[in-house]
Amino acid sequence: MSTETDVVAYIQESEFDSLLSQEKVVVVDFTATWCGPCRLISPLMDQLAEEYKGRAKVVKVDVDNNKPMFKKFGLRSIPAVLIFKDGELVETIVGVSPYEQFSSAVLQLL
Repeated sequence: MSTETDVVAYIQESEFDSLLSQEKVVVVDFTATWCGPCRLISPLMDQLAEEYKGRAKVVKVDVDNNKPMFKKFGLRSIPAVLIFKDGELVETIVGVSPYEQFSSAVLQLL
């Protein structure tokens, strides 16, 4: 059973483009239920969403349900966090990273 909070919503590919056009800064966490390292990133994404609430949108994408989207960005491994500003991909952080790396990447864009 998942114990994750609903701070960070899962989105589908169909919602992605409108999200990018509506939000100035979007953080996308590509994840999967079977991915151990992804579970380490999950609470960091929740923390990021709380810290930058109203300034940046943090969402998750389940790669098993959204393979074309995963491939579209040339990703080969997860966890992968993509950060967009004004609809443009500006940063990709692959693998488990400290919270400060995500936080400072978002902060630079605000």
